[in-house]
Amino acid sequence: MKRMVMLALKIPALTVIMFLCFAVAGILVPLRVGPGGDQGSVTGPLLLACLLNTIVVAYLIVRSRWRGWRLIATVFVAFYGIMTLMSQIETAVFVTQLPAGTLPRLFLAGGLVAAPFSFLAVIVLGRGRTNTATASSSVSVYETASEWGWKLTVIMLAYLILYFGFGYFVAWRNPDLRAYYGGIDPGSFVAQMATVLGNQPWLVPFQMARALLWTAIAWPLVRMTAAGRLEGSVALGCTFAVLMTSMLLIPNPFMPETVRYSHLIEIAPSNLLFGMLIGWLLTSRRAGVLVAG
Repeated sequence: MKRMVMLALKIPALTVIMFLCFAVAGILVPLRVGPGGDQGSVTGPLLLACLLNTIVVAYLIVRSRWRGWRLIATVFVAFYGIMTLMSQIETAVFVTQLPAGTLPRLFLAGGLVAAPFSFLAVIVLGRGRTNTATASSSVSVYETASEWGWKLTVIMLAYLILYFGFGYFVAWRNPDLRAYYGGIDPGSFVAQMATVLGNQPWLVPFQMARALLWTAIAWPLVRMTAAGRLEGSVALGCTFAVLMTSMLLIPNPFMPETVRYSHLIEIAPSNLLFGMLIGWLLTSRRAGVLVAG
């Protein structure tokens, strides 16, 4: 009970810490934007995004068997990899009218948030000191080449189905989003995929490569968790969904509100399902569950 109360008190404190990290990053790496765009008040939405991010990151930390710098590095890779790297890869490909220098600044700002917060979150949650007994009790996971082969194949195919399926049946329903990207609705999913394969044949292998990158980010999270297979899979899905979409809650000068919200309701459920699938597949050979003290 005492641990739950302490955790409940630490979540708001860490939320404020993340908010301050965003504020400092915004000062050190200001974005050069032009007039127009969606530039409403960001304080409330940013606080909400920080709260959601803090909850999923804190959960990963308190349910981890790892401690110290190993845990800090893993949290940083997950936080920066999902919130900044994976999302800004999409920005680089599809948003072609950004002011010069914006993308490097977005990548740098993300690092200025993820690095100090990952360190402070692990320290505040009491996982900063390495416990030799806990660290050595990690479950060994062995996968044969054939097992990796079929699992990665399933992951890539699932990602293509989720990415293009939710993209067409959810996001592409919004005419404002189609206008924003300069696209049209050909009338069916099959026709849409034919258009993609005809005009952007590189997009399918590109998204397959992103699926592998998602897997690389997920692998250390799976290795470190003390949760069981179901709990760990749901946690990974929530992590993918929240860290990838939380910034879509915040008004920005590059994307109209209706487009942001369409992407939010597209990406959140698709990433939840995809993260759960990866978690389920990668924990299938776990020998047991160990809970860190």
